[in-house]
Amino acid sequence: MKKLVNYCSIIFLLLVATSQVKAQSVDVVIRENGTERKESIDLPKSMTYPLDSLLNDWKAKNYIDLGKDCSTAEINPLFSDSVYIDRLSRIPAIMEMPYNDIIRKFIDMYAGRLRNQVSFMLSACNFYMPIFEEALDAYGLPLELRYLPIIESALNPSAVSRAGASGLWQFMIGTGKIYGLESNSLVDERRDPIKATWAAARYLKEMYDIYGDWNLVIAAYNCGPGTINKAIRRANGETDYWKIYNYLPKETRGYVPAFIAANYVMTYYCDHNICPMETNIPASTDTVQVNKNLHFEQIADLCNVPLDQIKSLNPQYKKQMIPGDSKPYTLRLPIDAISTFIDKQDTIYAHRADELFRNRKTVAVKEITPSTRKTTAAVAGKGKLTYYTIKSGDTLSTIAGKYGVTIKDIQRWNGMSNTKIAAGKRLKIYK
Repeated sequence: MKKLVNYCSIIFLLLVATSQVKAQSVDVVIRENGTERKESIDLPKSMTYPLDSLLNDWKAKNYIDLGKDCSTAEINPLFSDSVYIDRLSRIPAIMEMPYNDIIRKFIDMYAGRLRNQVSFMLSACNFYMPIFEEALDAYGLPLELRYLPIIESALNPSAVSRAGASGLWQFMIGTGKIYGLESNSLVDERRDPIKATWAAARYLKEMYDIYGDWNLVIAAYNCGPGTINKAIRRANGETDYWKIYNYLPKETRGYVPAFIAANYVMTYYCDHNICPMETNIPASTDTVQVNKNLHFEQIADLCNVPLDQIKSLNPQYKKQMIPGDSKPYTLRLPIDAISTFIDKQDTIYAHRADELFRNRKTVAVKEITPSTRKTTAAVAGKGKLTYYTIKSGDTLSTIAGKYGVTIKDIQRWNGMSNTKIAAGKRLKIYK
């Protein structure tokens, strides 16, 4: 590490990019110095997502063919440690890809119990890897980091953790805002694959400028730099991830091994009899600027684009509405619908607008004037007129008793509709 980070100097970064949600645990046998010990490690969140939840995304349902999953077999061949060591060493990577019993356990999980999820993610890579690689390359970051969202979200753009982290890169709201991702009741740019990827690349670069070690960077992505700094201090200043390993939270202990295992299985999946599900590449898309409030149903009605497709292409809009009145926003549509939208945009903005946008810009409040206010006319009584000035603590009951009249008499004489009185006011009394 280039320098031990001062806690106060990076307080803004302590908003963790991912959530620390307790996941399922796995027992790992660790061998060192001729002895063995069993350790329980929390699995990263993505390893607990069932395949059904990953296939709910519109793109997955429409472009991944579950009936044509090549030749993925149930049998996962096992290999010796030397084979895994050799294969990891041959991955063209800047980042360190070492091997040990913990990493072996995660490789076995991806290639074994999670092999159907791996088959899905290999197909989903067609949607997202070009986006990841462009941003990482622009920031000069190792392209191996393109597999980080596999650990974070299993390449599910709709993934939301119980702690509130969202999107492919699982940003928390606070961290997302620091890196330019807008979050409000209508818009959540953490769900935007492109904007969130560029924000993640910037975050990772800033973390590397601090630590100078990629294992520490991705560990910090999981648990936050404050936790990493604490582990470094507890390990007497050691800055090697594997030397501070035992001082890290349980989930973070499994995070780096899972990342290395993901790089392995996404490179050597064929050797484990895993094949990508059949993928039909989606048609090209393009964007237009929206400068007025726009509802997805307006687009679907007049541009002949299915509502679910519009939602999938624009996941950052939480309520199917683009608040263009507040500022310009981007709308992504299939390329053949872009010209239709541009030609008909005035008609589209007006279509069903009164029905879909019910929030009023102004509200009139009818003022109640003496002529419209319900009043009770005062009626003169018999006898001599006397005026009584109300004192603090008086009630109509005590005043009526004092003059030997009824409460209703006083109300009738003074045009009162109730028994409320105020000190200092005068009442007519006929006696």
